[in-house]
Amino acid sequence: MTGRLNTAQPYVLGLFRIVVGLLFACHGAAALFGVLGGSEGGGTVPAGTWPGWYAAVIQLVGGGLVLLGLGTRVAAFVASGSMAYAYFDVHQPSALWPLQNGGEASALFCWTMLLLVFTGSGALGLDRLFSRRDARPAETSAQRETVAA
Repeated sequence: MTGRLNTAQPYVLGLFRIVVGLLFACHGAAALFGVLGGSEGGGTVPAGTWPGWYAAVIQLVGGGLVLLGLGTRVAAFVASGSMAYAYFDVHQPSALWPLQNGGEASALFCWTMLLLVFTGSGALGLDRLFSRRDARPAETSAQRETVAA
């Protein structure tokens, strides 16, 4: 049973990344474009306002990159940092615990994205596709050098 779970791990991690990226991007789209109910019950965040508009851009772009599995570790690192900032600067001053201060989503996204920094994209990500392509030409040129010598 454990063997089957281990072989499925990259695919489950890939699905986890896709869902988290989609949900994160939806938060950004709601704040920037007023879709999916808009920001905080309706409307959009005014362009250029600190920190809301910048957080929404990070959510939309970072969530999209995580969703696609493209630059996953870097995108997740920036996203995690933005959610840590959101928690400690916006939510935590009003109360200590996330249940009391409304910061559950920020805390969960922060830790989820931090996990993706260390695990990478898993299966089904564009990161893996491009890393495989990059590896083949390098091996081919190394083989050519060996043959030429």
